[in-house]
Amino acid sequence: MPNLDVLALAAHPDDVELCAGGTVCLLAQQGYDVGIVDFTKGQLGSRGSPEQRMEETERASEIIGLSARENLGLMDGDIRNTREVQREVIKVVRRYQPHIVLINAPESRHPDHEDAAELSTDALYYSGLKKIETTGPGGTPQEPWRPHHVLHYMQAIPFEPTLVVDVTEVWDRRIEALQAFESQFHNPDYEPDEDEPETFVSNRAFFEWVKSQARTYGYKVGATYGEPFLYRHGPFGVTDLPAALSREQPFR
Repeated sequence: MPNLDVLALAAHPDDVELCAGGTVCLLAQQGYDVGIVDFTKGQLGSRGSPEQRMEETERASEIIGLSARENLGLMDGDIRNTREVQREVIKVVRRYQPHIVLINAPESRHPDHEDAAELSTDALYYSGLKKIETTGPGGTPQEPWRPHHVLHYMQAIPFEPTLVVDVTEVWDRRIEALQAFESQFHNPDYEPDEDEPETFVSNRAFFEWVKSQARTYGYKVGATYGEPFLYRHGPFGVTDLPAALSREQPFR
């Protein structure tokens, strides 16, 4: 398994594409190794089946250009922050040794998102403790690893972001990856079954909201489209201040 520059953790197979899809597309385009680990297969979703969502996940991953993706197979609607489940997340983190980790929002409309954020933050901490022993593929002992930076991506409930990523350059690809989950989000080519109701995220209005949110946060940093993030452990240090602030502010 390759070491990853950036690893995104998510409660559901489409959380990253919905909330940080442009960011992961941009990172992959820039040559960084990026991976996603989904905790569940979205088994409780009102539309689509777990099998269908896995097929959609594979298409989205190809569009983004991910270096790795896997699913922990936890039960949708029952993400528990237990030592046993933490251990599964720890194994993933130690295997990929990411520099940066993106995680669910600390507050969200869906309880799974908050549960996943809590599970992620605890597992990321414990992953750095050498007395917690885990083994990787083939029974190889794993070394402790804790990422250097952790950021929450924004979901249904807004927060004041620490930073906004300009995703204008990859916006079309980001939308293509999101619409790969045709059973979940508005896609004019998808015909739902009779027993698949319209949901909070499947209608055209929600899709327009996604674009409007990206326009709103993009405008704040002088971009057409932007994705907001909350830095988990601020402040963070810099050694080259001009490089860290190399992007000019559009409004002064």
